[in-house]
Amino acid sequence: MMSRGMFLQKRRPKTQAITVHKRGKVMALASFPMDKKSDNRMLCKAFLEHFVGQLLAFLAVVTIGVCSIKADDPEPISATSVDVNATVRTFKAVGDGVNDDTDAIQNTINAGSTAVRLPRGTYKITRPLIVDLDKVGVTSIVGDGTARIMMTGAGPAIRFVGTHQGTASPKTVKPNVWQKERTPMVDGIEIIGTHDEADGIEAVRTMQLTISRVVIRHTRHAIRLTERNRNVILSDCHLYENHGIGVFLDNVDLHQINLSACHISYNDGGGFVSKGGNVRNVHISGCDIEANVQNVLIDSNGSKYGTAEVAITGCTIQHSGGPDSANVRFIGANPEGEPCWGLVTIANNILSDVESNIDIQKARDVIIIGNTISSGYKFNLRVEDSMNVVVGPNVLARNPPYRDVDTCDNAVLFRNCDRGTITGLHVHETLRTQAGIMLDACRRFHVTGCTVLDSDHAGLLLKDLENCQVSGNMLQHGTASKENWQPMIVIGGSENKISP
Repeated sequence: MMSRGMFLQKRRPKTQAITVHKRGKVMALASFPMDKKSDNRMLCKAFLEHFVGQLLAFLAVVTIGVCSIKADDPEPISATSVDVNATVRTFKAVGDGVNDDTDAIQNTINAGSTAVRLPRGTYKITRPLIVDLDKVGVTSIVGDGTARIMMTGAGPAIRFVGTHQGTASPKTVKPNVWQKERTPMVDGIEIIGTHDEADGIEAVRTMQLTISRVVIRHTRHAIRLTERNRNVILSDCHLYENHGIGVFLDNVDLHQINLSACHISYNDGGGFVSKGGNVRNVHISGCDIEANVQNVLIDSNGSKYGTAEVAITGCTIQHSGGPDSANVRFIGANPEGEPCWGLVTIANNILSDVESNIDIQKARDVIIIGNTISSGYKFNLRVEDSMNVVVGPNVLARNPPYRDVDTCDNAVLFRNCDRGTITGLHVHETLRTQAGIMLDACRRFHVTGCTVLDSDHAGLLLKDLENCQVSGNMLQHGTASKENWQPMIVIGGSENKISP
């Protein structure tokens, strides 16, 4: 057994390189005199060095092991105990359209089978099917296009309920949402309603709701999003002939919704409607939206947070010309009634056959470009009480085969707007209006490079403008006499630079 003295002697360096100072004298460490207290200190120091070295080696091994497992690796989704080939028939659903299948389908959902499969048939239900995601786990309701759910009671045929209270930021999504609730899905089925208050699909507090290849008819609201949802995708759906709204954002807190390749038509309350709430990142693309009276209505009026960041691109949007009908109507007012919300792009669409094709009210930061617009019973384009509006090359005209000369005025109006650019706009044959393009009480507008042809009374009406610049436009009428028509009418205004 090694004595304490031998241990200390072994720890001393063989050379005299390490020195210490004592009262001004330089001495080798080995020569430094040690009393009993010093001897104990050296022993403790040696022991600590040995212990720390061993501890660091141990921690290094542990660290390597821990780092090999990512901290955010998800817990595996547990396998279902239900036969993966099971359908709602396994749970005694009949699918004959006569027997009540509500309990059978609800039991299928509650069993946590993950995929609720509906084979060919008509499944009559009398109350909503509730998918409580935190209880049943990730769930999809799927068919192959041959299954129908017939809702004979009030409320939504399918209601997804989640617990997500965060935003779209990953750090706000709780683990149970990823583990049990992500991507609730409906695919390949039809839903019809036979009750006045029957809805199609409703979602509350969900993350990544995905609805595709679904037909919803004869309900009140086809798809309704309420309270809070994030990252919604609706694609390849037919929302047709409902007596409420096709896609209804009902005072919802929602960021990120993509609506693509859908046919949304003949819905009495509107096609795509967003009212109130806190909505951002709306993309409507490649859809056919027709005959909904309000085909696309985004109304922030009275909402603290409103709707903003909207893109409507590559759609056909048209019909029907009822009172106050519009293809795209955006209202961006805050609770004080001031223009507040916007960041809107309306591009590359075909718009026709309503009272107002595009109607922008109390909005800001709007661009309208690349659209063909016709048959506006009152207005092809109306922009009021808005700011930072850019209108680029669009065709605003009429098509003789539609025989709308006696019914459609096709007016173009900008009223009480601040900061705008109108360039490359092609306007043909506005009738029963004061001019082809009318600017009333606008400030800091630049109008250039427009072509205005064959419109009643005048090419341009410029009334009470301030600090505006108008130049380089083609203003002509092919048949009107000079007594009945003039290129430009200027009324009032100040500090403007105006030439045709």
